[in-house]
Amino acid sequence: MSEHPRRVRHRGGARAWALALPLATATVLAYGAAPGTAAPAPTAGSPAAAPTAAAAPAWATASADGFASVDALGQNGTYGGRDGAIVTVRTQAELERYATAAEPYVIVVAGAITMNPVGKEIKVASDKTIVGSGTSGHIVGGGFFLGEGVHNVIIRNLTIRDAYQGIWNDKDHDFDAVQMDGAHHVWIDHNDLRNMADGLIDVRKDSTYVTVSWNEMSHNNKTFGIGWTENVLTDITIHHNWIRETEQRNPSTDNCAHAHLYNNFLEDVAGTDITSSYGNYSRGGTRMVLENSYFQGFKNPVIKDATATVVQRGNIFSGTSGRNESGGTAFDPRTYYAYTPDAAANVPSLLKSGAGPRGSIGTAAAAGTVRAAATTLTVAKDGTGQYGTVQAAVDAVPANNPSRVLISVKPGTYRETVKVPSNKPHITVQGTGGSRKDTVIVFNNAAGTAKPDGSGTYGTSGSATVAVQADDFQARNLTIANDFDERANQSLAGHQAVALRTAADKVLLDGVIVEGDQDTLLLDTAAKDRLGRVKVTNSYVVGNVDFIFGRATALIDRSVITLKKRWDGSSAGYVTAPSTAAGRNGILIANSTVNGDVTDRTFHLGRPWHAGGDASLDPQTTVRDTTLSAAIRTAPWTDMSGFSWKDDRFAEYRNTGPGAGSVSTDRPHLTDAQATAQAVGTWLGDWTPTTS
Repeated sequence: MSEHPRRVRHRGGARAWALALPLATATVLAYGAAPGTAAPAPTAGSPAAAPTAAAAPAWATASADGFASVDALGQNGTYGGRDGAIVTVRTQAELERYATAAEPYVIVVAGAITMNPVGKEIKVASDKTIVGSGTSGHIVGGGFFLGEGVHNVIIRNLTIRDAYQGIWNDKDHDFDAVQMDGAHHVWIDHNDLRNMADGLIDVRKDSTYVTVSWNEMSHNNKTFGIGWTENVLTDITIHHNWIRETEQRNPSTDNCAHAHLYNNFLEDVAGTDITSSYGNYSRGGTRMVLENSYFQGFKNPVIKDATATVVQRGNIFSGTSGRNESGGTAFDPRTYYAYTPDAAANVPSLLKSGAGPRGSIGTAAAAGTVRAAATTLTVAKDGTGQYGTVQAAVDAVPANNPSRVLISVKPGTYRETVKVPSNKPHITVQGTGGSRKDTVIVFNNAAGTAKPDGSGTYGTSGSATVAVQADDFQARNLTIANDFDERANQSLAGHQAVALRTAADKVLLDGVIVEGDQDTLLLDTAAKDRLGRVKVTNSYVVGNVDFIFGRATALIDRSVITLKKRWDGSSAGYVTAPSTAAGRNGILIANSTVNGDVTDRTFHLGRPWHAGGDASLDPQTTVRDTTLSAAIRTAPWTDMSGFSWKDDRFAEYRNTGPGAGSVSTDRPHLTDAQATAQAVGTWLGDWTPTTS
């Protein structure tokens, strides 16, 4: 079967969350009309009128990635009920009323709804988003059914559970969490699905253009079945799901035209009553691409029929047994949509902390704090965008812009420096390529580089390729680098060469690479007495000397810190150099990996930078729940410029790997109580970063 590229539009992914949502029962928030105008009148017999118009909060307008984002069958991606009203439900009757309506709705489930009778599956109509409010949205003893032709449905942030009837391999009760028969363009994201009588998810009868992402599926016999037809039509993306304590169909893909599975974590915990019989199964005419997933303890982790294909790449198998098969040719998922897989080694920690319902979905709507849709500016080197450089797009943003501006940068290498001034907040710079390596902003200034105007040298902070001084800045899916050549510039004084400097508050770096040698990532504040908070997630930071440094309160979560040799081939360096003000949080590295092609026991985790000899500073780095390679020294902290690290705040907690070590006077560990206060959820104070 030949490949036919389709018109593809890649939309927002599963990590686009906003704040919490305590809306009152029967609340209806309309949007889609311009501010100050009336919402469209409901048709006769519709469930409710929409009294006012407002801009949609980000969680309500989120759209799918993967195959659910592909334009096909007359549907342009999957965005659910974003063109309708937001309603909040707390009873089965209310849920059924809106889910079955002809009009689009965003339906917020604000409590536990117990189905009557047990096993009832509400028949969802097209153009619906059904989303849980924080972690309180539960569907108990039943689920949802999407019938023939139903399309553009999002089921998100819910717990669907407990239709189990006491028979393990139940042939009599077809009680699923979500069942599709002939539906298309469906996104199932960030749910907790468990303890049902039959399957957790059934994608049947040529249902297609489906994405299943960031769900926790557990404690069930049959997890996830796809197929039940002789036709080879289904296109499905399954990524970032934690499947554990399940026996079969993990998933079973029967006659799928394109099954793309990546970054899933299949875990069979030893010593429990539930034992896996097989993992990912490619059946019939299925063509499967299986990449960067992690299989722990599973029996027969990957199996295929003689007529099916499986192309494997980058998967990790730990404690597995039995069949592990691959063969044949499949397809290139990037023909259909863009995606950036995480490293397989990071998948267990990513999903243990990130799968399932999120407690931080939506507060803004309840408080009336809604954000206007982003303005988009496009950048392309080939002349197909509005601007040819990133700086030109930044310059085009009006001063004191009140809402989000997205600078969408097409693939290419942009050799330039970029400055985002303090009077241009709410800017997102996002690469549009399939990989964060496809879009690169790079320059080669160093601290000792002479300025073209003859006014001196740049200095460390001035050497930055990208300098951000504006609050609420975001960067996604790109590389920011400084490629200053130390070897060729030995006569130059000042080899510090910053790739990215942030001197602002509420900065989010998600899915980026920040690469350099010395002083790669400067996480600063606008002034010593100003707060500057930064979150780095799902990213790579590369360097060798003090390459994560500064006075900001910074969280580096679920990322990879790559150690790099010096210009002369030697191995020696320091990961962090915090210059934290007293009484503030410094640098927290959590749920991450520190590694690189360097000599064992040659890198320190950090040293205290008392910038300008300021003794009032109290530098802080904590590294916790992180895998450390053998490159880390057994005494991982060291002094700097006459200041002892022991007089400041440096500690570890629950690290693993060959570079980890037990507590000692040279290696302090947090107590459990201290670790509770130095946690991902509390580090950044009252700011909960959300992509927008």
